[in-house]
Amino acid sequence: MDHPPLESIRNIGIISHIDAGKTTVSERILFYSGETHKMGEVHDGQAVMDWMPQEQERGITITATATTCRWGSRWINLIDTPGHIDFTIEVERSMRVLDGAIAIFSAVEGVEPQSESVWRQADRYGVPRICFINKMDRVGADYQAVLEEMTRRLGARPLLLQLPVGSEAGFAGVIDLITEETLHFAESDQGMTVERTPLPSGQGAGIREAREALLEAAADFDDTILADYLDGNPVEPGRLRAAIRKGTFACRIFPVLLGSALRNKGVQPLMDAVGDYLPAPVDIPPARGARPGTNDLEEVRCDPQAPLCALAFKVFSDEGRKLTFLRLYSGTIRAGDTIFNSTRGCREKVARLFRMHAHKRERIENAGAGDIVAAAGLKDVLTGDTLCDPEHPLLLEGLAVPEPVVSVAVEPRGPEDRERLPSALEKLQWEDPTFRVREDEETGQTILTGMGELHLEIIADRLSRDFGVGIKTGRPQVVYRETSRRAVERREVFRREVDGKVQAGEVLLHISPLARGAGLTVIVPPPEESHLPPELSDLLAQCLEQACRAGGTTGYPVTDVEVRVVEAPFEPGVTTEIGLRAAAQRGLALALREGSPALLEPIMTLELSAPADYTGKVIGSLQQKRGRVEGVTSRGGQEIIRAHVPLAEMFGFMTELRSATKGRGSFTMEFSHFDQAPPDTLRRFGLPE
Repeated sequence: MDHPPLESIRNIGIISHIDAGKTTVSERILFYSGETHKMGEVHDGQAVMDWMPQEQERGITITATATTCRWGSRWINLIDTPGHIDFTIEVERSMRVLDGAIAIFSAVEGVEPQSESVWRQADRYGVPRICFINKMDRVGADYQAVLEEMTRRLGARPLLLQLPVGSEAGFAGVIDLITEETLHFAESDQGMTVERTPLPSGQGAGIREAREALLEAAADFDDTILADYLDGNPVEPGRLRAAIRKGTFACRIFPVLLGSALRNKGVQPLMDAVGDYLPAPVDIPPARGARPGTNDLEEVRCDPQAPLCALAFKVFSDEGRKLTFLRLYSGTIRAGDTIFNSTRGCREKVARLFRMHAHKRERIENAGAGDIVAAAGLKDVLTGDTLCDPEHPLLLEGLAVPEPVVSVAVEPRGPEDRERLPSALEKLQWEDPTFRVREDEETGQTILTGMGELHLEIIADRLSRDFGVGIKTGRPQVVYRETSRRAVERREVFRREVDGKVQAGEVLLHISPLARGAGLTVIVPPPEESHLPPELSDLLAQCLEQACRAGGTTGYPVTDVEVRVVEAPFEPGVTTEIGLRAAAQRGLALALREGSPALLEPIMTLELSAPADYTGKVIGSLQQKRGRVEGVTSRGGQEIIRAHVPLAEMFGFMTELRSATKGRGSFTMEFSHFDQAPPDTLRRFGLPE
């Protein structure tokens, strides 16, 4: 492929709750664009975008997968993201580098918990979205209910661009409200042929109302549209699209299209909408980068002739070698180039460049601003690093990485596994910033920490399949947080002679509890007040933050606490880095112990679906698990129960729910917040109640 003009590029992702149809839509996009010649189906394990064995066996997307295709004059870089909460980092890093997104909703289930999560992630990065209400052919499909839920639960303003032709099993096509045409998708060639016929002159009331709502929304971004409409003048489709495009760029409206991807209906108009309403790299505000060591920000122009600036948003271990996915914000990168990693302060050499098609690679010699490519040969790069021209170093904003909440102990099965395990775990940590590894000091066990049971299950499976490492795993454990229940002030003095030199340091620390969710605050007085040299003042702040993250009395990270350095006397020639560090660490540990430590447990937001006959039994089960039911609503013959439940109570709940509902119940959950652990948990860790 020749590199297209910047105006033709669309960097988009597909986001939704699990099972809404993301990968099925992706497969249709690849088929209709000519990138593939056979539709792969998720339920058959043949989807191009779900290439990992674990994805094919489970029928879910685990890792964000990139591909490239053409649609008309548009060049689409497409990322298919997972819908399961355990793999939320894949959505997070995709949102960080994408210019636009397709949000998919099921016409039956509507706005689900992970729909809200990915929508909030897109809001955080200001990503324009178009929406596709999928599964219009299913029993219980109700696109109007989905639109209402989008308004109520997402705070969004959906703009309906189409109406359905037929309902549920009779869904046959869509009415385009912009061109005022009916679109049917031929079943003889898998929906490849789209038949367009003008609407009859006597339009129904429903079509007129929907058209008026569309014109009113477009008029918010083009004053002449409403005037022409009121005067009876026709409004050309091009003017409507331009106004809708303007509102979409501003994230003030979200165009909505209808279809059934599995039945090959409605995907081509969705691809047209990507080109019509989602931005090119030159349409979005320029990225901003800081000069290393300063807070001076400068704009990064999307220009292939400008100095190189790119973000490594994903690192993948491919047969033991690093493959780094890059979003280029400016400049041009070529195979063989030496580039600068401004995050880590080192130079890297680009051995090869690839355009990715799921797990298949297309070798290319160069790539320019606005593109998404993969590079081999970058040894020290990790997710979130900035790569740039050595003569023009810049630091781009990194990624927000969620904290993992579930851990499991693992042991190698044999001596060979023991040797291979550390390097395999290191490579998995390259790929996934939400996956953590540590060694338990008391037991010597290796502890893996992740986002949920499925996340850790996939890690264990990959250790066996991809790296040939046999392991034994223990029962999943909750990752708690530690906090302090009362304010404490403690002075700590360290003075010791080491190798003939006195190492000394002194600090007066004041720790005090903060409100739930406030996090950790470390306050060190400025050098002019403490009389500490700036380098020792910075070291003291870093030391206290690291000590809190490493764990307090129970070994869990400290949160919702303010650590204030009241005094840090400096004695020239006596106060040293080692002495100050020792005084700070010991003083903090003893102060936390004296501050009546408590544990906070992770609380999950749960959405559970079950037939009405079993609602009472399910609610009773949740209450036994210390759950707090927030509300119950009905949707399509099912009762939707929303609740907050401690994670510690949820291990194995799926089996229990299926038994209670005779296999007809299901649930999803995501992390909500930390809250006070119950007395029996405190007793187990030897803490006062």
